[in-house]
Amino acid sequence: MVSTENRNSHLSMSTTKQSQTPPAEVDGKTLSSWLISVAQERDRRAFANLFKWFSPKIIGFGRKQFNNPVMANELLQETMTNVWRKAHLYNVEKGAATTWIYTVMRNISFDMLRKIQSNQEDTISEEIWPLAEAQNSDDHMFADHLMDKQLAQYLNKLPENQKQVVHGVYFQELSQEQLSKQLNIPLGTVKSRLRLALTKLKQHIGADYD
Repeated sequence: MVSTENRNSHLSMSTTKQSQTPPAEVDGKTLSSWLISVAQERDRRAFANLFKWFSPKIIGFGRKQFNNPVMANELLQETMTNVWRKAHLYNVEKGAATTWIYTVMRNISFDMLRKIQSNQEDTISEEIWPLAEAQNSDDHMFADHLMDKQLAQYLNKLPENQKQVVHGVYFQELSQEQLSKQLNIPLGTVKSRLRLALTKLKQHIGADYD
């Protein structure tokens, strides 16, 4: 998020200027002492050392997770901002500083992935109509979209559980929440099956109409 990144960049840049570059390899005891200094003394130099040491590791994780350098940098900024804010929650007796900070990082990455999925789900109901339109010839317009026999043939290629979800959402016009209750499965499972079904429909239709 650009606004979050702008808001947090001042903290990371200002503390970095005050710090001495930490060695490439730092033992766990030193990392813990820096984190404790941040928690107890709000020590910006210690925070900057943590920031420098963890930056390449978090950026590397973010690039693999999102395949997007902007989001990797957002993960870094969000993680280290939370480290600064929540350092007082760290308990050296319960684990290493690396474990605690990587847990913060993973939690934020999960939140970011959920937001990405949520944004995809906002448009998922619109994606199937272009699939029907892609098959539309000059000879006729489809009546009732998915009721067309050709598209029904593509639906029959789907696994039964995915076809069931597509049928409920697009034939019966049920909401995903209603379908979740009707099928007695978690809402997340409905969403996942619907995404997979749409992907496979695109592949089937694309193979025939490319």
